[in-house]
Amino acid sequence: MRVALVQVASPAEEGVARRRERVGRMVRDARGADLVVLPELWAAGYFSFDAYAEQAEPADGSTVAAGREWARDLGAHVHVGSFVERDDRGRLFNTAVLVDPSGEVVHAYRKIHVFGHASLEARLLTPGERIDVTGTPLGPLGATTCYDLRFPELWRELVDLGAQAVIVPAAWPAARREHWRLFTSARAVENQVVLIACNAVGEQHGTALGGNSRVVDPWGTVLAEAGTDEGITWCDVDPNVVGRVRAEFPVLADRRSPWRNA
Repeated sequence: MRVALVQVASPAEEGVARRRERVGRMVRDARGADLVVLPELWAAGYFSFDAYAEQAEPADGSTVAAGREWARDLGAHVHVGSFVERDDRGRLFNTAVLVDPSGEVVHAYRKIHVFGHASLEARLLTPGERIDVTGTPLGPLGATTCYDLRFPELWRELVDLGAQAVIVPAAWPAARREHWRLFTSARAVENQVVLIACNAVGEQHGTALGGNSRVVDPWGTVLAEAGTDEGITWCDVDPNVVGRVRAEFPVLADRRSPWRNA
């Protein structure tokens, strides 16, 4: 299965409509991929906190509509990254969406661990409350978003739901790039999943984004890693790798939690 990670910059001076058109051209340059993945909040810009309310969309708004069009055009799964979603009660969420080649939304995830350190996300957005997985050519697939990488218990729950691959859109700062590398590798290895992480690049309101989007297999092998510029990083992933690794080294079968019954 061929994966395309599309690293995107979201400069404050660029209008959202113009950015969506530009990113659409980048996505179409990924023709030939089976799965295209975008970063977190690329349309509004993660650090454009003052714009969250203005740029918020319904679940079937402009970003998802664009993703559905791109998926049908490419005949591929497209993970649109995440966008600021406004629900019918007026609450705002950081919502990630996967679209299948027919243009249907097959997975949506509202970020559970909203970030508070040097960020207004936790003040402005409502945490999500549920996780699930969906069937894909890579097997059962789930999603987390950026800061969720720091919470391994969430990942264990995805594994318990059957996840064999996890997509991670992010706007991870360059200042903590080594944490990004550490956590993406650790979550892949300890959960024996294929981890597909797409990070933002460029500078937003004085914060440099780290890039280095990565694909990590269940052994911890980095199958692909991007640099720090906008562009597409390609990676071929064997859909059977998770099954082979889990059979060869069945660490998940050895999990024990006797303290839960104490």
